[in-house]
This record gives sequence, structure tokens and C-alpha cells, in this order.
Amino acid sequence: MNSLILTRTIVLALIPGCVWCGVVPPLQARDVALPDQQVAEVTKLLVGTMDTTAQARANPQAPSVRMTTCQIQVVGAVDRPQAVFLYQEQALTDQLTQPYRQRFLEIAAVQMESALRVRSLTFRPPHPDQWIGLCAQPPAQRVVQVNELGQPVCSVLLRPQAGGYWGETPAEGCPTSVRGAVRITNQVELFPAGMNTWDRGFDRQGQQVWGAESEAYQFRRN
Repeated sequence: MNSLILTRTIVLALIPGCVWCGVVPPLQARDVALPDQQVAEVTKLLVGTMDTTAQARANPQAPSVRMTTCQIQVVGAVDRPQAVFLYQEQALTDQLTQPYRQRFLEIAAVQMESALRVRSLTFRPPHPDQWIGLCAQPPAQRVVQVNELGQPVCSVLLRPQAGGYWGETPAEGCPTSVRGAVRITNQVELFPAGMNTWDRGFDRQGQQVWGAESEAYQFRRN
């Protein structure tokens, strides 16, 4: 069986349910895919507009949030020719012109021990206000200088799973200073219909102060 047939064989429809039950999904045969193929797949799954409107309708305690992601051109990133750069912002659906989170993402293939992974590296822009609504601009105008990306603050390593990709932050999390938290962790599942995220903030005592609790944030494509 050639690799293409094998890949198609294992790509099954995603079954909703408990995807974060403490068990890391086993390696799939798709781990052998070419690096640029995996980067392109992750990029395609991230780009676009998703929201949690359906979740908020079903659960009044869940916020209604829109996440918008688009590909950008970064000028000066000569040392990362194979990377894809994205801009992403999140806002409450009734305050779309006032995003509460903005970030740049670098999507690139990295070698982890004996396995290939796709890394989503997050940058926090030093002047976020200037980028509000960037994804509404024509692609040719989405140009960012490399020194405008800001400092890298966190990374998620993604691995193929049936129908998409699964990933998480390092076990120790990433530093933050948002709403009383000093450390943030996240688990992410990407699939064609959207993504599930378990975004959580912890204080210095290790107590969770915000973020997902009994269920993931369920972003779905419009």
C-alpha cells in the first residue's frame, strides 16, 4: 500500500466526544507526511473565521467569541523561508472592533527527537492597536515587518490525528500577565469544521483563575 492510499485510509470523520481525557492520541501514519504538506494542512485549518455562537446559545455561561485568522507576509524573516505567518484576533461577537487578544503566529515544521511536528509559535505584537482588522485588508496589504512581530511568548506542537491535528503547550505552560494569571496552558484540536481549545490561566499559587473548565471552547466555522 503506497503512502497516499495509507493516508486516505486513516483520515476518518471526527467523532465528537471527550477528546481531552488524559490520553495523548497515538501516532498516526500521517506523521510521515512531508513537512510542507503538514504546514499547509495546519494553515488551512487555522485560516478563516470561527465563533463560539452555537456553544453560547446552548450554554448561557459560555462566551460568544469570534476568532479571525489570515495569512500575512513578513518582511525580513530571511532565516525562516519555509515558515508561514498568520495574524489572529479574538473579540466578543458584540464587540468585534475591540479584540481582547491579538497575536502573530509562525507555523513551521520542527524535528522533535525522532518525530516531525508542526509548531505554532505565538508572538505578542508590541503595538496591537495598529493591527485591528488586518484580515479585512486585501492580501497584498497584509504586510508586517519582522521587527513588528514582537517577542515569541508561547508555542503549541501539533501532531496529525484522524481528520485534523492535536496539540498542546509545554507541560509547564507559558508566561502571561492576563487577568491575574502568571502562567497559561492550552490544548488545541483542529479539524475542518473548526477547533476546540482548552485555554487556561493559573496564578502564582497554581490555581486556575480563568479559562475552560468542564468543556472546551468550541469554535466553529461560519
